Amino acid sequence: MSEQPPHDPHEGPGDASGEEGEHGDPLERFDEIIDAETDRDPDLAVIEAGSRTLRTQAGPAGGDELPTRPEDPELDRALRAVEAELVGRWPETKLEPSLARITALMDVLGEPQRSYPSIHITGTNGKTTTARMIEALLGAFDLRTGRYSSPHVQAMTERISLDGAPISAERFIETYQDLRPYVEMVDAAQEHRLSFFEVMTGMAYAAFADAPVDVAVVEVGMGGSWDATNVIDASVAVVTPIALDHTDRLGETPEAIAGEKSGIVKRGATVVLAQQPVEAASVVLRRAVEVDATVAREGLEFGVVSREVAVGGQLLTLRGLGGEYPEVFLPLHGAHMAHNAAVALAAVEAFFGIGSRHARTLDVDAVRTAFASVASPGRLEVVRRSPTVVLDAAHNPAGAQATAAAVTEAFGFSRLIGVVAPSAEKDVRGVLEAFEPVFAEVVLTRNATPRAMDVDELAALAVEVFGEERVQVEPRLDDALEAAITLAEEEGEYSGAGVLVTGSVFTVGEARLLLGKDR
Repeated sequence: MSEQPPHDPHEGPGDASGEEGEHGDPLERFDEIIDAETDRDPDLAVIEAGSRTLRTQAGPAGGDELPTRPEDPELDRALRAVEAELVGRWPETKLEPSLARITALMDVLGEPQRSYPSIHITGTNGKTTTARMIEALLGAFDLRTGRYSSPHVQAMTERISLDGAPISAERFIETYQDLRPYVEMVDAAQEHRLSFFEVMTGMAYAAFADAPVDVAVVEVGMGGSWDATNVIDASVAVVTPIALDHTDRLGETPEAIAGEKSGIVKRGATVVLAQQPVEAASVVLRRAVEVDATVAREGLEFGVVSREVAVGGQLLTLRGLGGEYPEVFLPLHGAHMAHNAAVALAAVEAFFGIGSRHARTLDVDAVRTAFASVASPGRLEVVRRSPTVVLDAAHNPAGAQATAAAVTEAFGFSRLIGVVAPSAEKDVRGVLEAFEPVFAEVVLTRNATPRAMDVDELAALAVEVFGEERVQVEPRLDDALEAAITLAEEEGEYSGAGVLVTGSVFTVGEARLLLGKDR
């Protein structure tokens, strides 16, 4: 494939088609909206009109739909059978650090992961959202994409996406059945059977080759050097912010964790490095020197120039590797999402050779269109109004701090009720402490997974952090949601109270289904 973006970066708006589209001139549309807002505060009207105008330029938002169960009973039974076989293997929480099994599987499959270029993403927080942004940007330049992310929010099939949409149940089943004889062959030859994550990774790489895709966007499961995804030879390695998480497997310091994550950096690649603790950045930079990789650092070679809160998201000016991109509307909340956007933009520029071989920017209108279409389910996602219920998958202290700041900035709730159901192996005290300043009260519960923390143990920690009078325990998630909504409603319909459901991707997925956000 060509290393240059299909669109000429110097083309003006509408050059590709010669038309402005069904929405007409954006400035005229802006004036129309302002004229219709005569009964509102004029400053608020201008802000809202600006956001709505930017959204109309992008067309309908995409990528927010998650797969649901197949309506066809036979297809649903076949999918459940495949899911049962997959979950019967070693779970993602049980690891034997080695690339031997996945390498053997790739070998018998004919190395499908080498049939397309890849962008590889590691880090502690922001990987999935950054992957979705990269996917949207590549799609805006007419490239067929494959995206592999984990864990899933609601359905196993959402881990593998083609052209921005989760793989269909039929294709998921077909891919598994095609791979099963080879998986069994590798199982028989190895000391341990392939794990759930290893088989899923093999399925993703095979599905991408079969599609075929122009580029794969691959999110690391855990760590980097020995992660099953690390059999690709990615030309761009992205490192999102590194913080303490999975310390029992990756190490107890930022340096140790960075050492594992920098293992995805291949010889001659470009490393796109988000803002990091100094000790973590130094480890990644040493790895780059060792393998003669080029480094682009947030805050130096690229970054966020400015950001303003807007209705439904934020308005950004981003500095990429080739220059500035003004007036980029991002329909996601929080400073951390703006930084994810800067990283994603730099990664796509690096993929196209901008900043090294080409001294120019990407087509700014294509960039705006891509970012305005981005959705990230379960990341400060509003699933109900009156009272407003927000879902966020924060599960470590750094993620919780970013979420607490973002929900305060974006929503300005007069009173916020937390619903928290974390996994037992996480730094739960750190998560609770991060949310303590923003939660008026907290309802503690658990999700349905075996990894969920015992509610009594959770309550004991929460009482130490919040005080007994601010803590309520509801062992069932549905009861916890009802209790939190009731607490938020106590101040009245126009009070501005809200509910934030958080602590785990699994908790968010279950809450999403319970609250009817299933399609």
